[in-house]
Amino acid sequence: MSTHRPPTLAPTGQPSWRRRRLDPDHSLGLRLTLAATAAFLVLVPFALLALLVLGAWAPLHRLDTAVTHALHDYAVDHPAWVVLMRIWSDVFAPMPLRAVALLLVILLLRRGARRLALWATTTMVVGGLIGPLLKLLVGRDRPELLDPVARAAGYSFPSGHALNATLAAGVLLLVLLPYVGRGVARVALWVAAVLLAAVTGLSRVALGVHFTSDVLGGWLLGVAVVAATTAAFTSWRAHAGLRPVQPARDGVSPEVERHPEEA
Repeated sequence: MSTHRPPTLAPTGQPSWRRRRLDPDHSLGLRLTLAATAAFLVLVPFALLALLVLGAWAPLHRLDTAVTHALHDYAVDHPAWVVLMRIWSDVFAPMPLRAVALLLVILLLRRGARRLALWATTTMVVGGLIGPLLKLLVGRDRPELLDPVARAAGYSFPSGHALNATLAAGVLLLVLLPYVGRGVARVALWVAAVLLAAVTGLSRVALGVHFTSDVLGGWLLGVAVVAATTAAFTSWRAHAGLRPVQPARDGVSPEVERHPEEA
């Protein structure tokens, strides 16, 4: 006798909610479930870090203090390094990066890529609003140094520079990937995106206006926001019947290069 069991049905005669979430035949439900799981897993490290900061965990405090003082001592002895870090920090500050993102959105709208423009806008706006809110909730003071080489106002965790650099790097990367080839150009684009986020965060610690954990928190939060909005966008693609993509390889909308009206 066959032991095959029919699909579990809800009272309405439809497959159960759990089955719709996990069944490969229900691709949208599966993609939404995977997207939510991925976003949650990315947020976990940030949440743990935030709890350690709020709890003033001693090992983290000692690490932050040690790195801050080491970089500060180097900065005091190397004025040229300070100038370089200040220039980088100013050029890739949140407002200039938002201006670049706005220009990108305008270009996408002119090409007819309205949904892709909406994704880019949502990513920058959501991240840009969450960062200041978390600063107020955590309320962490900035490093206090006897001979500071730079100053910054407001609370410290998470770093707004690191967060917005990560958001901008993610948006630019995932929009521009369809325009580059499969070889050196693609690698160069990835390297440029990583350097944008990494060096911007480093500049804030080097200038003594953020702790290392502030910058790490900004990076993690930025990645989480980009992952969440990208997952939502790719889930919409599945619902709209567009071909599945791997964002890290194809970008979020590879059609934009040839058929912007579909993006």
